[in-house]
Amino acid sequence: MGTSEAVVGSPLLGTPALTDEDAARSLDRSRVHEARRERRRWRLLWLLVGPGILAMLGENDGPSMIAYASDGAQYGLGLFVPLIPLLFAMSFVVQEMSMRIGAVTHRGYGELVLQRYGRAWGWFGAGDLCLTNLVTLVAEFVAIRVGLSYFHLSAGIAVALGLTLVLFTLSGGRYWRWERTVLGLALFNGLFLLAAVLVHPDLGALGRSLSFTPLPQGSLHTLLLLLASTIGATVTPWMIFFQQSASADKGMTPGDLRHGRYDTGLGALLAAAFGIGALVAGAALIGHGGAGIQGFAGAGFPEALREVAGGAAGTVFALGLIEAGAVAILTISASTAYAAGECVGAAHSFNTTPRSAALFYTANLGVAALAAVVVLIPGAPLLSIALNANVLATVLLPVSLVFVLMLANDRELMGRFANTARTNAIALAVIVLVAVCGAAYGIDSFLASVGVVSG
Repeated sequence: MGTSEAVVGSPLLGTPALTDEDAARSLDRSRVHEARRERRRWRLLWLLVGPGILAMLGENDGPSMIAYASDGAQYGLGLFVPLIPLLFAMSFVVQEMSMRIGAVTHRGYGELVLQRYGRAWGWFGAGDLCLTNLVTLVAEFVAIRVGLSYFHLSAGIAVALGLTLVLFTLSGGRYWRWERTVLGLALFNGLFLLAAVLVHPDLGALGRSLSFTPLPQGSLHTLLLLLASTIGATVTPWMIFFQQSASADKGMTPGDLRHGRYDTGLGALLAAAFGIGALVAGAALIGHGGAGIQGFAGAGFPEALREVAGGAAGTVFALGLIEAGAVAILTISASTAYAAGECVGAAHSFNTTPRSAALFYTANLGVAALAAVVVLIPGAPLLSIALNANVLATVLLPVSLVFVLMLANDRELMGRFANTARTNAIALAVIVLVAVCGAAYGIDSFLASVGVVSG
């Protein structure tokens, strides 16, 4: 029985029907039950981590790390060092809701929005996701291209590398294999922390920046761009789709919620630390042409760091960009495939074969291939694409956040696992912050375009 046949006993009626995809998860679930029965806590944690770390480190993607480095290069440390952990705390609230909904209902975000609020909203959410994902995937290939150009390798190699990774991870035939492969690659996001060490930062200035001072000075338009891109570097629509669907694909249940929170919290901590690493590395460029961030095309930040802090720093940063772009391509393509399968009602699981889930696998590879074609167009503005991918995510994010909040408060759907009043208050604050920042940048851009204010 396919996903589209799961009508009787759907999550809306309280008892999810068993699908072929659910049955395929039984082996993984048996290992979880065995570890829980034998009280093997560390093995249980190992078996249940994955979606949260991948969502957070996947969001530490090429555009995000370039955005953090741009913040540092433009303004130094100041506001952004404490802002990054604050934003990832905000991300934790959103992603915990996504994980909880997926574990309780065993269904993805797109599927639940379509079932609960109608096809129009379901397809709107999927369309919103596909638009932001395509732009973001273009930026991910750009990040790989920037990293490889440091080693004098061409854009064609960047495209081939990204698509080869997608094909390789799709060949496992199991969610568990896909998750562990991508998770192993994602841990190399720590290269940005190493890059921060290699630029020999002023630890005193780093400590003083925790007071949110000094506040950034300069063009309001550039500051709003960097603020919007920094927010878009921590919470995006694809993360919501991915973590909820991956939690369901992993076979998580309400009994796994505590470990799901550990997974998501650990991902947020790692992503914040590595993001600060990119920021600190970028701050080494301030006073060395760092304000001219648009000049960092081509070999980009790695080449600039090589000139200022030495070849080791440049090399590590370049390798970090390659890793960040690669992991994001894998996770963002997966979120697109999940959304496509959920909205159409077709099979959507890494536990299925390409023959039985043709749409899922085609969407996964197809969206990456389309982005790769766009990247090969000569003269693409690399840094502009990377920064504005995050801005676009910030502008379109509030709609997804509202639906997540509504689903998490749906007691018919969630029962006793619905949001508490405290979680609702924090989630509403997150939605307001994202909406205000996105609107402020949009209004400022419009006023600048008509000459009312200077850019």
